[in-house]
Amino acid sequence: MTDLRWGILSTADIGRGKVIPGLLKADRCEVVAIGSRDGAAARRVAEQFGIERAHGSYEALLADPGVDVVYIPLPNHMHAEWTIAAARAGKHVLCEKPLTLDVADAERVIDAC
Repeated sequence: MTDLRWGILSTADIGRGKVIPGLLKADRCEVVAIGSRDGAAARRVAEQFGIERAHGSYEALLADPGVDVVYIPLPNHMHAEWTIAAARAGKHVLCEKPLTLDVADAERVIDAC
């Protein structure tokens, strides 16, 4: 079996404190990229955890062909937008809760996925 190649869509505390360390310990998981609206922040977190690629935008991370699955720890109101964008980019998605703020957005996410 091949490893799942994870991209982290943000430098949020939950990602740095819980998810990235957990993925680094998990079998068949590799954190290969991190994206942030702030390229310097992405580079700092990448260096901290030994992540090979740091992207200065969320779009750049989603365009990375070396990423299979994206973890989305963004603020709640951004979950639907970026889950849909990740699905459209052909990525699998693990989104922090809540997935969406209302039923209409949940239906949009389901349709995109």
